[in-house]
Amino acid sequence: MPALLEVRGLTTRFRSSGGTVTAVDDVSFDVAQGETLAIVGESGSGKSVTALSILRLIPTPPGRIEAGQVLFEGQDLLTLDDAGIRAIRGSRIGMIFQEPMSSLNPALTIGLQVAEPIVEHRGATWRDALTRARGLLDRVRIPDAAQRLAAYPHQFSGGMRQRVMIAMAQACEPTLTIADEPTTALDVTVQAQILDLLKTRSEETGSALVLITHDLGVVARYASRVAVMYAGRIVEIAPARRLYRTPQHPYTRGLMQSVPRLDSDTAERLVPIEGQPPDLGRLPQGCAFAPRCRVVMPRCRTERPVLAQIADNHAAACFHHA
Repeated sequence: MPALLEVRGLTTRFRSSGGTVTAVDDVSFDVAQGETLAIVGESGSGKSVTALSILRLIPTPPGRIEAGQVLFEGQDLLTLDDAGIRAIRGSRIGMIFQEPMSSLNPALTIGLQVAEPIVEHRGATWRDALTRARGLLDRVRIPDAAQRLAAYPHQFSGGMRQRVMIAMAQACEPTLTIADEPTTALDVTVQAQILDLLKTRSEETGSALVLITHDLGVVARYASRVAVMYAGRIVEIAPARRLYRTPQHPYTRGLMQSVPRLDSDTAERLVPIEGQPPDLGRLPQGCAFAPRCRVVMPRCRTERPVLAQIADNHAAACFHHA
């Protein structure tokens, strides 16, 4: 199946008085039509910056996309002018941001905010767009949708605000949706409802979904393929079932071992990953994971491993597979 989205060698840096930080470092992956790709990793691994770079939402200055290609339906998004990229954002690529309260405008009603992309990208009248907005709120299971169109963001719970963000992202029926930590700070029941909703919408429309998360339980249930990020780089990428069955990178194995499992012995202790995530402004010379790795070799401290195929559709950046 041809790729809907192809990211090739994407590199994004931030410059400040304290130095330069490479938040996304030579990242490459693709997403097929109808596929759900999960991007996982600890906070600060570069997941969100990757998503913002794809849509060219990096604040400049201090950030800058310095290299790479982002091919969406064969078109390089990094070469488009401002009008060209605005025509794609919200229309053909939907974005669900991490914190809905800071993404929604507190001074505008929910109805206006959901209807705006329909007016902007589809040329609908405000009356028709508001009718469509009511249908979208119904679809994301917001009760009394007709009445809630006139409500403001502060009148919604966290879970309901996240549903509004999903409705906005799906307003123009995009072929790709990027969801950045869509269940952060929500209770477990609401998390499941939001993720089921995202997956259902993807299956109903045949659209692709990029799910950014640190929750490996989410990945196991919803993703078809997984990319693991560490220190701004992808260190392993594989189909979800294969990754869970045979993780190959020490960092991926560490993530798996630090999460409780229902089928494990209740007396078995979790094995945390020792140490702290690296300072992206002061990365070690070799492998960024070397200071925390349980199987580190001398070579790991001086050379940087590249992402290489170790099996069909399975790649890892580790010298143990060289």
